[in-house]
Amino acid sequence: MWRDRDFRRLWAGQTASQLGEQASLVVLPLFAVLTLHAGAGELGALRAVGQAPILLLSLFVGAWVDRWRTRTLMVLADAGRALALGAAAVAGLLGGLGLPALLVTAFAAGALSVFFDVAYQASLIRLVHRDQLVRGNSALEGSRSAAQIGGPALGGALVSALSAPVAAASSALFFALSFLSIRRIGRRESVPARPARSPRVWRRVHEGLRFVAGDTSLRTVCLASAAFQFFFAAVMTVYLLFLPRDLGLSGTAVGLALAATGPGAVLGSLLAARLPGRFGHGAVLVSAAALGDGVFLFVPALHGSSGVTVAALLAANFVFGALGQLVNVTVMAVRQTVTPDGMQGRVAATINFAGMGLTPLGSLLGGFLAQAWGTRTSLLVTAAGMLLSPALMALSPLARLGRTLPAPSRVPGGVGRGPGQP
Repeated sequence: MWRDRDFRRLWAGQTASQLGEQASLVVLPLFAVLTLHAGAGELGALRAVGQAPILLLSLFVGAWVDRWRTRTLMVLADAGRALALGAAAVAGLLGGLGLPALLVTAFAAGALSVFFDVAYQASLIRLVHRDQLVRGNSALEGSRSAAQIGGPALGGALVSALSAPVAAASSALFFALSFLSIRRIGRRESVPARPARSPRVWRRVHEGLRFVAGDTSLRTVCLASAAFQFFFAAVMTVYLLFLPRDLGLSGTAVGLALAATGPGAVLGSLLAARLPGRFGHGAVLVSAAALGDGVFLFVPALHGSSGVTVAALLAANFVFGALGQLVNVTVMAVRQTVTPDGMQGRVAATINFAGMGLTPLGSLLGGFLAQAWGTRTSLLVTAAGMLLSPALMALSPLARLGRTLPAPSRVPGGVGRGPGQP
């Protein structure tokens, strides 16, 4: 695949875009705190505004992605984010940027990121053969994991070394680089055929929801993702209280422990290119999810802030990152393979919406349990709850998927059926 020039351009553009996105998640809050002297409530509002587009727009974006060329949407999203952050940087340097304008910037960047993220997940199936999806996703998700490690650190370093406005301009530069790379993809993208009378966006959203609900594999992926994200949000709320309060870890030690998931995720992306084809997709999904989620069950047994405790946390987070990424890449390959071309965007958006939509409730549950039962007991209970995700997969036909993935599912009535689809 690396000999494919167009795939390299997609990978380079996606990598630059992810670096810009991850850096901006740190740069914009620091912009508010250091330049605009925002308080805790204002900072919380800024983060909420930036995350709101995931819930507000994901399903609609999925419907639009299925009707347009994904590369067009990606380059427009890159251009929009570059302009938004560039304008904020110029206004900040001139002293004319207030908190309301920064809120607008955060919302615009978040909304355009939803477009880019759904579009790039649907773009690979239109660029490579289906038997190349696992390796293609491994490369793309590996770079995304690397960006999650380096992006926030890069954003913080730029703010510290230069200034918040200059750091925002640097994030805009990453989006510009992504724009230039993806725009140079030469292979013509086949767009799924549209019906003579194009249904309204609400109808298309409903078609996506119905298709996911009607396909056993996709329905299981959706339910398992929702269960994982709900309990993982609860775990992280308790975890971030448990490490400093119960174990007495310093901020540096906490950051080091959490950062171990990043290198683990890179390893998981490499494993995902080989293990499903050797042991079967279903076996890899269930075993990796059970072992990766189950590692948190051992964390409540830790005591003190000794080197042994820190080493155990590093190992747990590394294993969680590696196996979690193995699950992510394998699930994405399954989802892309069983989904017809004309439904790729809507299926991706539906699963993202179902997974991320429950995270606020999970965070609230974690906080409530920690207050009522204490962090150690709450961490054990919420970590056990994460095992619901592999249990759902183990009890479904998803667990029986072999080394070769099935053909795309039939779409009732031909809705969303792409060229050449059965």
